[in-house]
Amino acid sequence: MSAENSFIEHMRAIATGPAARGLTDDAAVLKVGGEQIVLTHDMLVEGVHYLADDPPETVAWKLVAVNMSDLAAKGAMPLGVLLGFTLGGDDAWDTAFATGLKKALTRFGASLLGGDTVSLPTDAPRTLGLTAIGLAPATGAPDRAGAQPGDAIFMSGSVGDAGAGLAILRGQLEADGTTRDALIAAYRNPMPSLALGQALAPHVHAMSDISDGLLIDAQRMANASTCAIHLDMDKVALSPAYIATCGATREAVLSVATYGDDYQLLLAAPPQSEAAIMAAANKAGIPVTRVGYASEGSGLTLTWQGDTIPLPPRLGYQHGE
Repeated sequence: MSAENSFIEHMRAIATGPAARGLTDDAAVLKVGGEQIVLTHDMLVEGVHYLADDPPETVAWKLVAVNMSDLAAKGAMPLGVLLGFTLGGDDAWDTAFATGLKKALTRFGASLLGGDTVSLPTDAPRTLGLTAIGLAPATGAPDRAGAQPGDAIFMSGSVGDAGAGLAILRGQLEADGTTRDALIAAYRNPMPSLALGQALAPHVHAMSDISDGLLIDAQRMANASTCAIHLDMDKVALSPAYIATCGATREAVLSVATYGDDYQLLLAAPPQSEAAIMAAANKAGIPVTRVGYASEGSGLTLTWQGDTIPLPPRLGYQHGE
């Protein structure tokens, strides 16, 4: 068990209120009067979640976007955010971050409501936090734990671009021109699917975002829902930029399915809802692909062109591995 999972197990003994959803979901869902308020908190640490030389405007964008992705997975409309900011003694960096924060909040329709600032010790990595608050749809916020045997499994968009972009910036992968730019942009400026999440929420049994890797997030949905999830890996959507750079072999797809930072949506829904799901996807302008199904049982099973294949040793990103 990773250090992250071990710590979360300790927290489950404390987080006993229904809003916490057993700490198995992307966000807390708090009932206030007749409404459901969605709350989520994410952190970025320099050298862990972003590179030290990433432009501060993109760090601010990413901090907002990762939280908006959690709201998207609950079909929520953003209301506002609270910022936790560490002052590192670089006024130019702080000013550029503020510019990027304003741009991101404007793009996603959220307001800055407040927060806190602290000073960093010399040479300490920046640690940034953001709490996002949203309003769930009238049909309720989907839970990661809602998948049912017989459901079809869908994913939005494509996976792998952000991981490839990070590899390019680290000098581990080569790409040229617009392909290089597109992959780096996917890493630095992710675009969560808020409108799509809101449109899909009434039609799904379960929904979560793909933030730590398709495989690990599918396994989390299976575990939370106490059912088995089967993924057809040859149906996993990849972008033209990723295919041009890394290919679409079985090995490439298995690798990409463990990458983090994609911020797409993973959903389980009854097969009869597929037409409504595709209509919502077309309206939002974001493709949705059917990539598997849920069944009785437990865990995650993978196939490639109809044949069962073993799980890779690592399913995705976890802290403390």
